[in-house]
Amino acid sequence: MFDLEDLRTFVKVADAGGVSPAAARLGLAKSIVSRRLLRLERQLGAQLLVRTTRGSSLTEAGMTFREHALRACAEMDLAWNALRPDGEVRGQLRLALPVTFGSTHVAPVLAELARQHPLLQVHASYSDAFVDLVAEGFDAAVRVGYLRDSSLVTRQIAPIRGKVLASPGYIERHGAPKFLAELADHEALMQGSETWRLLDGQKVVTIHPTGRFKADSAAALAAAACAGLGLAYLPDFVTDPFVASGTLVPVLTQHPVPPGGIHVVRAPGAYSSRKVQALTDALTAAFGDAQSGEAFDVAA
Repeated sequence: MFDLEDLRTFVKVADAGGVSPAAARLGLAKSIVSRRLLRLERQLGAQLLVRTTRGSSLTEAGMTFREHALRACAEMDLAWNALRPDGEVRGQLRLALPVTFGSTHVAPVLAELARQHPLLQVHASYSDAFVDLVAEGFDAAVRVGYLRDSSLVTRQIAPIRGKVLASPGYIERHGAPKFLAELADHEALMQGSETWRLLDGQKVVTIHPTGRFKADSAAALAAAACAGLGLAYLPDFVTDPFVASGTLVPVLTQHPVPPGGIHVVRAPGAYSSRKVQALTDALTAAFGDAQSGEAFDVAA
């Protein structure tokens, strides 16, 4: 009979690509992780991993066993939830969060979640880059805006608003665009090669802006807009203070940005773990009142 923690550890090592990163994600000593792997291999009579100085890779037996181990862990979690629906939320919850919204608005929700569930370990990582949840071992991520097509399981918590903005200095030097076609004549501040979505009446128009200033941080793009480097396409929770002070001015207001969303995403699977469900419930309680009404406005 296999030990469930040994199975979970093996799956984590397989997904992390090595003992060291898996131990860090699990919050365990490397010696414990190695001992669990060796115990599994002895029970199976097969080598599951090829260990090198750069990490570990799965053998053919390891690839086959990982799928069975993953299903076994999922089934045991389902059984636990079914038999103890009112039991404690426990375990480690690894989350990927956007820098600005995550630190200012999600962080208090996570603190309250940890307070309510003393057996839950919350490990949050803040970055505006879209991480690979499976490869990097995250249970879930909170993402803001428009989601790319993917195989991830998505739950929208609330809609969210945004605007196209520029500084008064930029508008004085270059003018404010009055029509969508005029965006091609302006410098855009961008995260990468993204598209901008704007409403023309009831129709959503996709714009492909160009610009020389790019950053994977909404706060950095807001700073660049305040410095007069170009037009920014940003959510209200980032720009509301600048609009209130007059540092940034909305433009193209006759072509509003269609609401995006606050989303919880997780890797595909047959079920949502209790800890991810607890996170989703907490975020819905904090922000979900806007789900059936106006788009979420952080400043409100």
